[in-house]
Amino acid sequence: MTSPAVSSRDLPHPACDEIRLEGVLHALSDPMRLRIVRELAGVAGELSCSHFDLPVTKSTTTHHFRVLRESGVIRQVYRGTAKMNGLRRGDLDELFPGLLDAILDAAARRAVRGG
Repeated sequence: MTSPAVSSRDLPHPACDEIRLEGVLHALSDPMRLRIVRELAGVAGELSCSHFDLPVTKSTTTHHFRVLRESGVIRQVYRGTAKMNGLRRGDLDELFPGLLDAILDAAARRAVRGG
């Protein structure tokens, strides 16, 4: 039996059992990455990288997406020429029940306070 061909455009993601709490917390500790996750949490599907208007350089934006992907917070896939991003809510909720909601709620409260 041969394994399926892997495209050079396939992006590495940790399996659910490889996602670590310290990696998730590190990924979510950065304001830009938390902003990305808050936007993804507000939609039912995926958003392209170009959807996000972050006040940082393109290379820094790429870095933030990579940290989120490698920590297991988001899943990235190519759809045509667009790199699409989706929150791995199911995996995160299974591994760390209530964590993502608590972080998103705290971030929303902070945003209301103007912080």
